[in-house]
Amino acid sequence: MSKLNLDNKVLQWLTLFLLAFIWGSSFILMKKGLEVYSHTLVAALRISIAFLFLLPFAFKQINKIEKKYWKYLIATGILGNGIPAFLFTLAQTEISSSLSGMLNSLVPIFALLVGAILFKQRVKKFQLIGVSIGLIGAVGLIATNGLNLENSNSSYSFLILLATICYALSVNIIKVYLKEIKAIAITSLAFLSIGPLAILYILNTDFVEITKTSAQATNALIYIGLLAIFGTAISVILFNLLIKKTTALFASSVTYLIPVFAIMWGVLAGEILTVFHLASISIILLGIYFINKIG
Repeated sequence: MSKLNLDNKVLQWLTLFLLAFIWGSSFILMKKGLEVYSHTLVAALRISIAFLFLLPFAFKQINKIEKKYWKYLIATGILGNGIPAFLFTLAQTEISSSLSGMLNSLVPIFALLVGAILFKQRVKKFQLIGVSIGLIGAVGLIATNGLNLENSNSSYSFLILLATICYALSVNIIKVYLKEIKAIAITSLAFLSIGPLAILYILNTDFVEITKTSAQATNALIYIGLLAIFGTAISVILFNLLIKKTTALFASSVTYLIPVFAIMWGVLAGEILTVFHLASISIILLGIYFINKIG
């Protein structure tokens, strides 16, 4: 995977769509895990399994990394993976998936703002246009599919906002400070900084008792395992590689495409794809085109 050549524009777009597909499916897997385990356990299990999956890669990379990079790797682990994992599972207990998807679409805006304010990145005209167009398309797509706010506790929306800010900080740290480090090294060592803590937390909970007594525990663990390996470990490697090869803004625009795949899952389940869906998807793609135009 580390040899994947993302200098090719077509492969960049294909990777973006693949990530959107994987992360668009993650909300379903999260919900399945929450049927058995608490939101903190689901988050800790997700991090722990991803950490164990990536551990062999971490062992290979650990001696190749200079000391000056470690503070950024730890920051990426905490901001890009640790804190958001807990914030999303907690938010999922109180807000609808549609509201979560809409708020998650703010990542490119925060990535742009954080890059400009904290990292002194120059904001270019096409980037600003692309972010605005993409957000309009994402919000339109979610609203067209029905924005359900009835069963949502609005105060939990701030958890998603905080998670998006964490993502924005992480993508900029990778782009600015870790551009010389391989994506597999960034991912595996970032999880090395948070995985042991997640395992320690699990060992001090009632995880074993719940797993033994719940008839649905095995299925829940399978769903969380898929979430950890595909929705976390493998996808984060691809995401980090995409950041390094393109821009933090282009990579973070994956959040615009996640609702697209939520709609596609609905179509497969028998829901109707309307002209409004297609129009919103076209707007999203136009926005991402502008974001990547100068990337």
